[in-house]
Amino acid sequence: MNLSNLKPADGSLHNQNKREGRGQGSGKGGTSTRGHKGAKSRSGYSKKIGFEGGQMPLQRRVPKFGFTNINRVEYQGINLDTLQALADKTKATAITHEFLVENRLATKNDLIKILGRGELKAKLEVTAHKFTATALAAIEAAGGEAKTL
Repeated sequence: MNLSNLKPADGSLHNQNKREGRGQGSGKGGTSTRGHKGAKSRSGYSKKIGFEGGQMPLQRRVPKFGFTNINRVEYQGINLDTLQALADKTKATAITHEFLVENRLATKNDLIKILGRGELKAKLEVTAHKFTATALAAIEAAGGEAKTL
């Protein structure tokens, strides 16, 4: 290698980028491809999310109805058949909040409510925030115990 056969690396020459706002001779001078006037031609312009050019945005056009209770308490529902499957798989006798979190049936911040779908054969000691009447009856019928947190 010597000075006579040096050449630039492939792709390093002939920059493909538009050089806007570099004078009239560039063909991209003057308005710098932004057109004349209007919000989009100004510096610092950023469109609001959902902006539709002054037309009433979809979020405001669509009717809103109903009521959202700010005091509503959401529970993670877990059915008896799920508890039975879990007991069969893990051979557990006590179902606690931590146990359900470990088995990914709830997250650590969830309030848990045991629901009555399915059949419970295993004798389980279930600890949860709430129980339905049918779930409570089924747990006690199977010889288990239901503790409310």
